[in-house]
Amino acid sequence: MAELYQVEFKGSRREYFYNTYHHSLSVSDYVIIQATQGEDMGLLIKRLESEPELKGLEKPRSILRRAGDDDHSRYQQLKENETKYKKEVAQTVRRHGLDMKIVDVECMFDGGKITFYFTADHRVDFRTLVRELASRYRTRIELRQIGVRDEAKRIDGYGICGLRQCCNGHLTSFAPISTQHAREQDLSLNPSKISGNCGRLLCCLRYEVDLYTETKRKFPALGTVVKTAEGSGRIQRIDIFREEAVFKNEDDVLCRVKPDEIKKVERTKTSDSKPVVKETNNLVDSEELRRLDDNSNNVN
Repeated sequence: MAELYQVEFKGSRREYFYNTYHHSLSVSDYVIIQATQGEDMGLLIKRLESEPELKGLEKPRSILRRAGDDDHSRYQQLKENETKYKKEVAQTVRRHGLDMKIVDVECMFDGGKITFYFTADHRVDFRTLVRELASRYRTRIELRQIGVRDEAKRIDGYGICGLRQCCNGHLTSFAPISTQHAREQDLSLNPSKISGNCGRLLCCLRYEVDLYTETKRKFPALGTVVKTAEGSGRIQRIDIFREEAVFKNEDDVLCRVKPDEIKKVERTKTSDSKPVVKETNNLVDSEELRRLDDNSNNVN
């Protein structure tokens, strides 16, 4: 059976292809693949030992050959053309008075199509622009509107963690995120610390939130008085990764307790219970947080 590879194209787009013709290939090779219409060039990033779930995806097409010197030369020329076309079209957009921003340009390897990616706050009537571009570049033109998260993905970059953006790595789709995910994990609600390069909430806020939610459910709420073998005290915090509640007993000693070690719970709270996350005027921009939440339903 033909080997199955994952191939990456510009903008972190990834697709699967069969080595139908049994070429000698290695990960990190550039290859020419059979596109929906014509040919394209991409980078082999992974060989798959078994076929993945391909629900809703087209059957993988074929890898035609490993890219040669001529292919690399053509690919480099296309990259230079894309930079030039982006500047030219941005000027044309301004001349037409269209409220849109050209984000990226992608030329198909065989010259059969040029795709212009843009962002805009509203729908844009670009029919006249398409006709002008088709006449200028003598090929099929596609204008594709994308969201700000897709823009960040196409531009690429590094997050505040120092690693490459998740959208350029393992993420295959975007999911809705809200500031409640940050609150559940007791994170600072400083918009600059919980937002990514796209200006939306960090995708990684979803990664551990289920662990925090499930662990917190095993314990009484913060500020609750509990009785244990170590004495009685008010819960000050939950150590999520150890699955322990931290409280200070009658002897003013910090103690840790597992959920099943709590003997009795006093349900009433006193006014001295303190939340873990403080939303102070210096730290939190309420308007900015509302804006982030308003945008969370728009996954792009």
